Amino acid sequence: MKPLYKVAATLVLAGVAGHAAADIKPFEAVEYRKGIFKAVKWHFGAMGDMVKGKAEFDSEDFARRADLLAALSQMPWEGFRPGTYASATSALPVIEDKWEDFTAAGDAFSEKAAALAVAAKGDDMKAIKSAFGATARTCKGCHDDFKD
Repeated sequence: MKPLYKVAATLVLAGVAGHAAADIKPFEAVEYRKGIFKAVKWHFGAMGDMVKGKAEFDSEDFARRADLLAALSQMPWEGFRPGTYASATSALPVIEDKWEDFTAAGDAFSEKAAALAVAAKGDDMKAIKSAFGATARTCKGCHDDFKD
């Protein structure tokens, strides 16, 4: 009988989790992804200042921010849901029509952010700048195609 209880509990929890995800309002999804992108901008901006020489390069702080950026790069995508592009967002509705391209762009950002986190742990400034530039290009590519 115990295995049956486990199956029943799993099904109940799956139903609750699915219901909770379905209950997310469009404005909540928009606010969620905006919040993550603000955090991305916060860390990536500080890293950019260090890479460009506008701020003193602090290798520990840079590596910490790179790790945070890599984690953040995984997070905003679940906030892009059908019906969340009409107002209070600069995300273009074309995301829905080009979903595979959009998710590929998100995956590229995550991949480059992870590579930047690895480079940031080393002391090769050329590799750090290269990884930073590659990550920045993924941001620009997505902004060019999917952001107003």
